[in-house]
Amino acid sequence: MKAMLLKEFAPIDQNPIELVDLPIPEPGPEDILIRNKVCGVCHTDLHTVEGELPGVKLPIIPGHQVVGTVEKGGENTSRFKKGDRAGVAWLNSACGQCGYCKRGNENLCASARFTGYHVNGGYAEYMVVPEQFAYTIPDIFSDAEAAPLLCGGIIGYRALRLSEIKSGQRLGLYGFGASAHVAIQVAVHWGCKVYVFTRSEEHRELAEKLGAVWTGTSKDEPPTKMDSSIIFAPAGELVPDALRVLDKGGTVALAGIYMTPIPEMDYVKYLYQERTLRSVANATRLDGEELLKIAAEIPIRTTTQSFPLEEANKVLQFLKAGMINGAAILEISK
Repeated sequence: MKAMLLKEFAPIDQNPIELVDLPIPEPGPEDILIRNKVCGVCHTDLHTVEGELPGVKLPIIPGHQVVGTVEKGGENTSRFKKGDRAGVAWLNSACGQCGYCKRGNENLCASARFTGYHVNGGYAEYMVVPEQFAYTIPDIFSDAEAAPLLCGGIIGYRALRLSEIKSGQRLGLYGFGASAHVAIQVAVHWGCKVYVFTRSEEHRELAEKLGAVWTGTSKDEPPTKMDSSIIFAPAGELVPDALRVLDKGGTVALAGIYMTPIPEMDYVKYLYQERTLRSVANATRLDGEELLKIAAEIPIRTTTQSFPLEEANKVLQFLKAGMINGAAILEISK
């Protein structure tokens, strides 16, 4: 099978992901083999390739927003049959036995494994995944429309929940890439007033089309304080900016797996008055199932730009430069 393989970490402008030919993997007893149709491209892929994240297995096939069809299943599988459409997301497995798993926080499981990080992902023609960690994709979505929901959508949904935003309240979104352009549609559906902070004029235009009541940069002064905010951009300097315009008792959720250092802050100016600053770590299968359900009900419309598998390096270069409006998709097979 064709696959884009990362053998060594390097800056993305050095084109470190190589096109190789590998054997088609065999599913284990609990696994399904998926013929990948499309794979979304994520900022986490960029951080993985450039060596900014700890514990990455090398060599690795990146990619964790996969939609494809089931080729076959292991002897203990029953949820999917050959030809069914299936989706694969970031969480590849969890132990199911630890305290985190038992209380519904499998995203925090110490034994959790992640797609395109610990195990080979979707920048390839085929992949295997534990059947219990694969998703059924609603028929309303095409493969390309569904792919961004499987990471940006899921993590954006969890970030919305952890931001504690309520219907009728004011929500700030910092950065407007793949995740935020899904999250805004959920927030508007919930009746929230959404304010988008981004440097890109193109991204601000998309945000307004999707229902933002105000757009500007992180240095601009919005017309009112935010009840909650989510920072999607991996830029620590945005944290004081978000706290500066957060109302008393509000929450800022940090949705990225990676962030540059957060500057030293004046406690009284930025955090006092019961403001909360919290991280969002991965997501659970329940987050994914709830997001796909609400996405089909709205229905969420994803904005995508498609590229061939062989251009994975170029796409990540575009992503790093902020040149992707919406979500980038690698087309793998018809």
